[in-house]
Amino acid sequence: MKEALIFSQKVAQLSKALWKVIENDLQQWLKPFNLNISEYQILWVGYHLHAASISEIAELGVMHVSTAFNFSKKLEERGLLQSLKRDDNKRNTYIQLTDKGKEIIIRLLESYQPEENDLVSATLPLRNIFGKFPELSELTAIIRNTFGEKFINTHEQMFQHFEKEFIDEKEK
Repeated sequence: MKEALIFSQKVAQLSKALWKVIENDLQQWLKPFNLNISEYQILWVGYHLHAASISEIAELGVMHVSTAFNFSKKLEERGLLQSLKRDDNKRNTYIQLTDKGKEIIIRLLESYQPEENDLVSATLPLRNIFGKFPELSELTAIIRNTFGEKFINTHEQMFQHFEKEFIDEKEK
């Protein structure tokens, strides 16, 4: 019991501190685009899945379904995505990025400045020692055991898709 309690408290405190750094980095990066973190998550998932249900957005964006729905409506009002109903399933609402939504994601990614990112800065000493950023395999295993194999596999596919499409400035 003692070991489990100490472990869960350590993870709670460390993850809260880590989230604070990530949250600040994301907010600063998203601010010029007038997006919040939930809106970015919706656009990010929608960009990679092309057409995703609100429940898929909520699951993959790690947010409540009502949050995904409400922010999707706001993004739709801004012309960044559109809601669709499929002929084979009229119950579920699906979202799809508009050209304007795709453009904002691309512009957002192009604006990324690693030197302005506190998480990257804090991780650079490890990258300099090991030649790469941390793999996070233990964290991934914990999340896989919490959210399931499908969650991890879908995110891995999204990152593979992103990596394949990504063109570094050095490659241009």
